[in-house]
Amino acid sequence: MRVGELRDLNESELREQLETARRELFGLRFQHATGELDNTAGLRRAKKDVARVLTVAKERGIQI
Repeated sequence: MRVGELRDLNESELREQLETARRELFGLRFQHATGELDNTAGLRRAKKDVARVLTVAKERGIQI
């Protein structure tokens, strides 16, 4: 999700997006550890998604 789209979300939607991004990152890390992950580029994308959401939350002063 792009930063502009994240900035349009309200606080509850932003928290929901963070939860989803963290869940996806956990799943990808688990697949990578077990050797099931074929495309490791997804890990980098997932990490950046989490960072984007946290950045927008920090800009707004939201404690997550």
